[in-house]
Amino acid sequence: MSITKPSVPKGTRDFTPLEMNRRNYIFHTIRSVFEKFGYQPIETPAMENLSTLLGKYGEEGDRLLFRILNSGDFLSGIENNNLSDISSAALTSKISEKGLRYDLTVPFARFVVQHRNEITFPFKRFQIQPVWRADRPQKGRYREFYQCDADVVGSDSLLNEAELLLIAGQIFKKLGIRIVIKLNNRKILSGIAELIGHPDKLTDITVAIDKLDKIGADKVNEELDSKGIDAGAIEKLQPVLNLSGTYEEKMNALQVLLSHTREGLKGIEEIRTIFSLTSVMDIDSPLELDLTLARGLNYYTGAIIEIKAQDVSMGSISGGGRYDNLTGIFGLPGVSGVGISFGADRIYDVMNELNLFPAGSSVTTKAMLVNFGGDEETYSVRIASELRAAGINTEIYPDNSKLKKQFAYADANKIPWVVIIGEEERKHDNAILKNMESGEQLTLPVSHLSSHIR
Repeated sequence: MSITKPSVPKGTRDFTPLEMNRRNYIFHTIRSVFEKFGYQPIETPAMENLSTLLGKYGEEGDRLLFRILNSGDFLSGIENNNLSDISSAALTSKISEKGLRYDLTVPFARFVVQHRNEITFPFKRFQIQPVWRADRPQKGRYREFYQCDADVVGSDSLLNEAELLLIAGQIFKKLGIRIVIKLNNRKILSGIAELIGHPDKLTDITVAIDKLDKIGADKVNEELDSKGIDAGAIEKLQPVLNLSGTYEEKMNALQVLLSHTREGLKGIEEIRTIFSLTSVMDIDSPLELDLTLARGLNYYTGAIIEIKAQDVSMGSISGGGRYDNLTGIFGLPGVSGVGISFGADRIYDVMNELNLFPAGSSVTTKAMLVNFGGDEETYSVRIASELRAAGINTEIYPDNSKLKKQFAYADANKIPWVVIIGEEERKHDNAILKNMESGEQLTLPVSHLSSHIR
């Protein structure tokens, strides 16, 4: 009988101890910056009611939702003779009421509405959890991946947008990734849609132009044409998309082009305010105005943020924006929010490709005691406990094996220090401390071990 080789679903991965330690380094770095700016942690369930998720991400996003079959006999309410006649969409609505979360923002909006009497506005939260999308797996794109989000709700101040850009700058500086921050505004996109005579086609326009750097101008124009946007309007759009020059030159040109659109002018004013605030902040990374940036999500209403790594070919590694109306969908109107999300898996891939993980980031055990068995084993167990009490992650090799095997274990697990206590050392309360990187070793009193290892 043949045995099928075990595997994981496409677009998902196992993580080895080495990979997990490096991922935890990323999570710790992001969390430490979030906390420095006063953001508080929350968590939400992996699954949400489909009524919470559907309709918040646009048509494309709805198609990428993983749906969960109802418990028990999920077909019990459907007549067998109707199965061939019912559409897949109608069938899905009858057999599935829940889905895996697509992102952390919509569940957060639901959280805010549900817990409105328990939180204080403005409410600043961060959340580090996995999300799922039924997308086609490829480099940098997975079906299960972690997002690290920071959001502020209950404040209209554009200082929040500027602060999120500062947070992003500090996180990527700590991680050693050189980035470029791209900024746009949904109101400017609304002004552009009005300018070309199709304010009713805003979603179609934003979804299309958001793909400009992926599929090129010709394909974008073809998609716009397929959505019923006439050739004259598409022609009017080209100079807007092709604006070039410095930030100030782009803004001045845009001011003229959108001079008769109220929403467009408001978006320009908001962009100018954010750029002005960031100019007095310590953000080392370049900040660019990108009018093709749309991100294709229906809930953005103001600023749109996207961050890319400069030194590696990869999609965005962070993004976000303002969403004034999201909580209103759940029955709490008038609560503005703005947030940013960091893609931990893409950040990992970038750091791995550029060899940016610092030495020691993939190690948890700092010291290992060799096991000689007998009285030496008992003594070493006590010393291991003392090292742990001193805050040093320590393990003792479980078996009285050959020294070569024990050293090989320490080397394979990148343990930087090995403590050797034989009979002679035990009698004099001494230990031999070996540096596994340099190979150097010295004999010292066991009472000095913790200070030396530190």
